[in-house]
This record gives sequence, C-alpha cells and structure tokens, in this order.
Amino acid sequence: MLFGSPTLASLISRMVALVIAFSIHEFAHAWTAYRLGDSTAKHMGRLTLNPRAHLDALGTIMVLIAGFGWAKPVPVNPRNLRYGPTAGMAIVAAAGPLSNLAMAVVFAAIWRLTAPIIIWFGAGGRLIPTPVDLLQELVILNLVLLVFNFIPLAPLDGFSVLRGVLPRQWAYQMGQFQAYGPMILFGLLMLGYVGLPVFSWILWPPTVALYRVLWG
Repeated sequence: MLFGSPTLASLISRMVALVIAFSIHEFAHAWTAYRLGDSTAKHMGRLTLNPRAHLDALGTIMVLIAGFGWAKPVPVNPRNLRYGPTAGMAIVAAAGPLSNLAMAVVFAAIWRLTAPIIIWFGAGGRLIPTPVDLLQELVILNLVLLVFNFIPLAPLDGFSVLRGVLPRQWAYQMGQFQAYGPMILFGLLMLGYVGLPVFSWILWPPTVALYRVLWG
C-alpha cells in the first residue's frame, strides 16, 4: 500500500483508520468462520473487535512507515467449516476484504451526507487531522485493503477465494503453488525498490476508480 509523504496529521489519521480497518477485517474472518461451524478463532480470543487481539506490532509499524503491513492471521480449521474446507475457506477469506468494502461505502456515505458540515473544519492540517482527513484515510485504506487482499497469492485472501470458485482439479493444482506465494509476494514488493512498482500498478487503478465512485 502506497501513500504520500506523511505529516503528523496524516500519520494520526492512518493509525486510526488502520486500527478500525484491520480490527473489523480480522473480526469478519473470525465471525464468518464461527458462523460456518469453526470455533477455533473464538477459543483463541479472536471473535472480538478489540484491536489488541488483531494488530501485529511489526505489521502496524510497517503500515505507518512503509505503506504496507499486516494484522495477525485468524486461525481457522477448514475441516470444521460448513460446505467443505475449500468452499468454506473461500467464504471465510472473502469476508475480510468485503468488510473493507462495506467500511469504505459507509465512510464515503458519511462524507457525502455531512460534507457541508465537516468541510467547515477544513482539510489538510499538518498537526491535527480534521474529519475530512480521517474520512478520506478510512475510505482509501479500506479500498487498498480490499484490492490488495483479493490478489490471488498466498497468504492473501484472494488465494483462498479463487481456489474456492475454481473446479476441483484446478483448485488442487493451484494448491501446489501455495508455499511459493509468500516468496512471490515479497519479490513483487521488493521490485518497487528497484524502479518497478508492480504493486502500484496493480493496486492504484482499481483503488482510484472505486474511490472516485464512492467519494465523488
């Protein structure tokens, strides 16, 4: 995830947005798994909106300083899931990024409904974030998480989602490459540091398009 040069106000906005977005994203995974018959996440204290249960210290710092990061993965036992492990995991995986889409829609709607009021507070402050700053960060961050997590590479949610909708033989073949996903993902991220911002090319076109639709 890539953002502009940070100010104190933007860092505060990003931190607030991150806590909200990551916590609800991971809760959505845990809640969906529980509803489908697996209580692993509940027993491990992840069926909660408490950020302390979901935020990873290093992943959080990376979002703030580098523009990409992660939360703690929600533990799921696929064998317990209704509809079978592959289809069940696809539903659980999709719940996370879809919760980010829902949040982006809600916060953009708040902006559209209250813009004449909150714009009075101003925007672009360097020390203290305004309501406009915070709403924009919430919308953008959630849209980036939506697009990023739907990339079909393990350990991202898109990998499990794609496996769940493919024919069984193709899903099996795809599963053979699961172990290579993190290495491919890391390699693509590193390309950005040598002048090939692959993730910018992947993330920003759909993110910007969705932002324009939602924010106006």
